[in-house]
Amino acid sequence: MRGVGSGFVIDATGYIVTNNHVIEDASRITVSLLTGERYRGKVIGVDRETDIALIKIEADRALPVMKFGDSNAVQVGDWVLAIGSPFGLDQTVTAGIISKKERDSQAFTSFQRFLQTDAAINRGNSGGPLVNMHGEVIGVNSQIATLNGDYNGIGFALPANETSFVYKQIVAQGKVKRGYLGINLESVHDEFAKVYGLPEAKGAIVTFVGTAENGEQTPAAAAGIVGNDIIVELDGQPITNAQDLIQRIASTPVGQQVKLGFLREVNGKLERKNVAVNLGERPPQRELIETPKPSPKSANPKGNTLRLGITLAEITPQLLADRQVAGTKGLYVKDVDANGLMAEIRIPPTNSPALIEGDAITRINRVQVSSLADFQRVLNTLKVGDPVVLNVSRLARDQKGERLVPLIVQFTYQ
Repeated sequence: MRGVGSGFVIDATGYIVTNNHVIEDASRITVSLLTGERYRGKVIGVDRETDIALIKIEADRALPVMKFGDSNAVQVGDWVLAIGSPFGLDQTVTAGIISKKERDSQAFTSFQRFLQTDAAINRGNSGGPLVNMHGEVIGVNSQIATLNGDYNGIGFALPANETSFVYKQIVAQGKVKRGYLGINLESVHDEFAKVYGLPEAKGAIVTFVGTAENGEQTPAAAAGIVGNDIIVELDGQPITNAQDLIQRIASTPVGQQVKLGFLREVNGKLERKNVAVNLGERPPQRELIETPKPSPKSANPKGNTLRLGITLAEITPQLLADRQVAGTKGLYVKDVDANGLMAEIRIPPTNSPALIEGDAITRINRVQVSSLADFQRVLNTLKVGDPVVLNVSRLARDQKGERLVPLIVQFTYQ
């Protein structure tokens, strides 16, 4: 089988940037230059988190190069050119504008917040440069939004600043090393800020503190960070949201010490705390797949929260014995009405359902719930327009088996 893609020379000695999916699993890589010269390409390193690969050719001369521009300076409406080899038609140029910055979706990783453009990008354009009117690379054409595999007016390019970070890391050490705390995060939205009395909807909520691959404590765990802590500062600078914290930690050298400012709920009040954390190295990310369980036939829910469109059951010893429950405390989600309020709510940026069958709701608006009466008491106090924050445990699996994934669900009651 043969494949075709694009790339660009970033160093006169022959380093070429492209997409990892262009060269992945290739037994031979042939690089054709505009001059008609052909060289054998060697993979220097790849980064699957950003889908960037660095290859090298051995030319007998210094090659002309492209230069990275500042992708942070790009504005919506700026004119851009996409250069590449769509359908194998080499050195094709298409023009368009930047139509959106920092585009993310459930199909992208944490480090793929793309520049969106309407410049025509088709199969074969992958890995080619998106350039500004100064001829600087401001992105690497990587993906398209399409139903048939071809151009539909929406293309995505990895910003040059992230690409440059990956390129420099691979050249220096053969792979990308990113700083790592060892926690799962959720962004503070308006509903969470109102429920917890925060002055503004900024910060990152710690939903889960993990363990390292070798079973030891992660950097965050060793520093004393626990679930439900709200991280609001990194080295004295405010945190906007979860993605902001992830990217800033990831771009910090492994082993460096950082200072986190966070809020912790103590006896119903939020207390400000500070801690120093020595960053570890971010491990390869394991894909989690939600695994809702079928309801046990013996389960008999004692009530139905009709106003949310979910059927709940108290967690009984029989439910635990049947291993159908995503947690040992809280209320078991037996059913989600497809026409109810909760069916419409999604958890960004993955866009996963807010609740699915088999979840366990452990808290609602800071109140621990272990019975239907507990839940209903809080629900009875709500009126249209009030914020709601649910703490949820969900069973998911990865390459190492099943584990509980804590989630924060934030929405406005309707």
